[in-house]
Amino acid sequence: MALNPFSEDQIIARLQFENPWWASGSLETYYKTFRPRLYFNLFYPLVKNTTVHRATVLMGPRRVGKTVMLYHTIQQLIAEGVPPQKILYASIETPIYNNIALEDLFAMARKASGQAETSGWYVFFDEVQYLKDWEVHLKTLVDSHRETKFIASGSAAAALRLKSNESGAGRFTDFMLPPLTFYEFIHLKNLDTLIKPDTINWKGNIALFSSATNITELNKHFITYVNFGGYPEVIFNQEIQSNPGRFMRADIIDKVLLRDLPGLYGIQDVQELNSLFTTIAWNSGQECSIDELSKSSGVKKTILRQYLSYLEAAFLVHIVKRVDQKAGRFQRDNFFKIYLTNPSLRSALFAPITAEADGMGAIVETAIFSQWMQRTQFIPYYARWKNGEVDLINISRKTNRPDWAVEIKWSNRYFEAPNELKSLTTFCQENKLAMALATTIDKSGVKEYNNIQIQYLPASIYAYNVGRNTLESQK
Repeated sequence: MALNPFSEDQIIARLQFENPWWASGSLETYYKTFRPRLYFNLFYPLVKNTTVHRATVLMGPRRVGKTVMLYHTIQQLIAEGVPPQKILYASIETPIYNNIALEDLFAMARKASGQAETSGWYVFFDEVQYLKDWEVHLKTLVDSHRETKFIASGSAAAALRLKSNESGAGRFTDFMLPPLTFYEFIHLKNLDTLIKPDTINWKGNIALFSSATNITELNKHFITYVNFGGYPEVIFNQEIQSNPGRFMRADIIDKVLLRDLPGLYGIQDVQELNSLFTTIAWNSGQECSIDELSKSSGVKKTILRQYLSYLEAAFLVHIVKRVDQKAGRFQRDNFFKIYLTNPSLRSALFAPITAEADGMGAIVETAIFSQWMQRTQFIPYYARWKNGEVDLINISRKTNRPDWAVEIKWSNRYFEAPNELKSLTTFCQENKLAMALATTIDKSGVKEYNNIQIQYLPASIYAYNVGRNTLESQK
């Protein structure tokens, strides 16, 4: 408390301001206008479960809706009969809370709300990474107040998880909120009539794919999604979409690169980090090496790997490892691919892309990878050898062998000429796969080449299905 210049009365006044439901009994109508993300149905039971004495730690990149999800949670708790005066929300990012222990903040909240008892509270600490040693504070609260539920959130996802695992083992339950999937985008925009559920059968009922009622219209929304769709606020705001560089870059990328990462890891040369990220964003999905990336970004190899780990920690990029045509792994990861975890980061840095643009194929590939990256237990690979490449493969944990392969295209050309998918069919033959999948712009169907059945799906439909199945797999 000695390091905080504000008086207790000032802090209490701020707490009362942040928790208007203490007086009114309900949330402001502003938060009721947003539809809950579909991940809310997975998150809320973790909060409501008070039989297990664990704090819930909500993680995710900036602007994906963590704070709004906390407000939806508060709204639901009140609707289910939890006394509003026993729900605390505090944004630790707010300067007035600087250097205040979470225990002290909880004590002042009880005083401010008139609820002296510690039992039966739901306590939400937003952007908790701004308190040094937050994990120690939170663990102490969990141990000291066994009849209170604590929920923390933060944007530095991997850094939070590391500290959560180190200090909160047995005390914290982590929940990752990813950027919007295309499936959620369709849901939030009330566009479900564009989808015809489970009409395409692949691999004899192993996978059922939804199809489109109007693929042309669905593709228009898919283009909007790859440009702006990772963030709930952006998809409803035409002003932001008209100038993504000004709003999205300043609000998301710059805050992470210029403030969050330097603050967490002591980075001195933020311009160098920014240069590296810009290079990656422009070349998302391209194969590279440490040597090549060092030359193109101007970052020395000695610190390049550190920067990559920091960018992954901030959930801005994801590194995908390479295998050969027989799915053999390499002892040294000399070559790899780096993808943006959210395709709309590219439009924030450069400019929105059109369906006919040369870079559309790469950004569609990035978009599809971003759907898969929401599966925390899934490890994607790509295959590359002297005469060929396959964009996306899965290696079974049971057999340690490939069990499916996907070629991602933004073109109908390969639907008309399956013989041009030679790399895909060669990989399937080498690994005894009878089927594979290739994406198109708007064509669907099954064709056979070299005794391999190729299922064709529009890229937008494939992205929708991956997002849907990812969510369903976590229930």
